[in-house]
Amino acid sequence: MSFVHVLDDSTINKIAAGEVVERPASVIKELIENAMDAKADRIEVEIMAGGTSFMRVSDNGIGMSMEDAKMAIRRHATSKIFKVEDLMDIDTLGFRGEALPSISSVSRFTLQTRQAGAELGTEVKIIGGKEPEIGETGCSLGTTIRVEDLFFNTPARKSL
Repeated sequence: MSFVHVLDDSTINKIAAGEVVERPASVIKELIENAMDAKADRIEVEIMAGGTSFMRVSDNGIGMSMEDAKMAIRRHATSKIFKVEDLMDIDTLGFRGEALPSISSVSRFTLQTRQAGAELGTEVKIIGGKEPEIGETGCSLGTTIRVEDLFFNTPARKSL
């Protein structure tokens, strides 16, 4: 019997979330950086209960198509780099493609986004890293991400 094995995606995402999402402020930081990279000149941040029960970051950036929104929630999906050589010329705040999948794996996550010229936007809902619900929705230009019940599905970390 073998003791070495590959972890399932859900476990991998929760481990990655522990590296990317240390506390509510980490979530806000990642979402603001994404908004700035999307060329937003207006970013609104709302929080409740220190961010553990509710956070919302809304921007007026370029938004995403449905295809891009579906891709953005996958691990290591990014619009910032295309090949290893691009790592030497990064001029964006984020590039790894870990923030959204990590945040959505440890929260009740909703993303709404719409590009200029589109009649409808896209809504992506993910509860604790489960299969996303994706559909069209009416929403403002840019992107709004709502994060509720942060860490609701993660065990307490062991303190040494």
